[in-house]
Amino acid sequence: MNRRYFLMGAAAAAGQLAVKGLASPNDTVRIACVGVRGQGNSHIHQYLKMPNVEIAAICDIDEAVLNQRLSEVQAKSGKRPAGYADIRKLLEDKSIDAVSIATPNHSHTLQTVWSCQAGKDVYIEKPCSHDLFESRQIVAAARKYGRLVQHGTNSRSGPAVQEAVQKMREGLIGEVYMCRGLCFKWRDTIGRKPAEAVPAGVNYDLWQGPAQEHPFTRNRFHYNWHWFWDYGNGDMGNQGIHEMDICRWGLGVQHPTKISTIGGHFMFDDDQETPNTLTAAFEFHEGGKKKMLVFDVRHWMSNHEAGIGEGGDSNTIGNVFYGSKGYLAISGYGEYKTFLGRKAEPGPSRQEEGNNWANFIAALRTRKQSDLNAPIEEGALSSNLVHMANISYRLGRSLNWDAATLSFQGDEEANAMMKRNYRAPFVVPDEV
Repeated sequence: MNRRYFLMGAAAAAGQLAVKGLASPNDTVRIACVGVRGQGNSHIHQYLKMPNVEIAAICDIDEAVLNQRLSEVQAKSGKRPAGYADIRKLLEDKSIDAVSIATPNHSHTLQTVWSCQAGKDVYIEKPCSHDLFESRQIVAAARKYGRLVQHGTNSRSGPAVQEAVQKMREGLIGEVYMCRGLCFKWRDTIGRKPAEAVPAGVNYDLWQGPAQEHPFTRNRFHYNWHWFWDYGNGDMGNQGIHEMDICRWGLGVQHPTKISTIGGHFMFDDDQETPNTLTAAFEFHEGGKKKMLVFDVRHWMSNHEAGIGEGGDSNTIGNVFYGSKGYLAISGYGEYKTFLGRKAEPGPSRQEEGNNWANFIAALRTRKQSDLNAPIEEGALSSNLVHMANISYRLGRSLNWDAATLSFQGDEEANAMMKRNYRAPFVVPDEV
């Protein structure tokens, strides 16, 4: 069942869903925000701006953060949401229609599965999964329980990026054979932090969730969790997943045949486990065409490329697509530009960002899977590229992927890394 659901495209899955409508009266969407210190606070601000959307509950394992957000929402909306530390208690409220999750990566899939089982629709931050096994399970849960699940790859709702992909489909830059994803961000050292007592008001057991037990340190908590394999997926799975998703979308591919990754943790001597400099290459053979995706992560000083990042901050975030008639550059700020012919003459361009949260709410009202701009099937496929690249890096060798069996060919060690060991009772089940 899981393999069948995972291989289904979003359009195919849409025809098989008979999802239930809103629990709330008067077309009001009652939403719960989970994990609200950083990106989750952005979720709150987005929903507060929308008509007929009520933030009915807020969940966070840090009591200080939770109380602050409850008071802020009350001050802006005139109504204080219910507060929870444990998402499982929140999900018992049958009047809540949807859950918007921005917890650390290692809890994304489990909390989404729980939410689907409770009959809730879900907005889940990127990457939707922590490993390849979870990508299968999160899609299977959405399909089995007939829920609308939107992935937090915001560019999918951006009119400029949508237009850029359409222009490539129409042949503006000819036959598109390659894409480069760029994730060049200034990331300073995180230093070293000793083990210490868990801060007052923090439920560290719930925060660790599926991850193995580890003494509390400041570097393994707020934000810096991204750089530890137990919780995060490095910068490719942090900022990079946005660009990885656009690369795969623009190329029009799903499963690679070969993955090769090299890199390391350069320059800094600190607690970080994940690489801060990385180059991953993917080969695709779909529709009778061979295509290539190259993804670069850099952590410090770097040049800009194809105009991406120029005139802005020091970061270079975006994508460059190469075709037989020119190339197309997409920046991380909802802008694309084209350069045509041997002289790279300027072609069509546009800058306009969209709103992935608004698209999610709109789809909840129509109850149409096809109205989601970033359906979970697409999010899982893009997240898989991150996981494959990280496995290749950690093993130090190229990998061959078999889309028919959803496994690495002839590589037991790589296949063993498709699924982590869970800490009971926080277990993503084999059968959702």
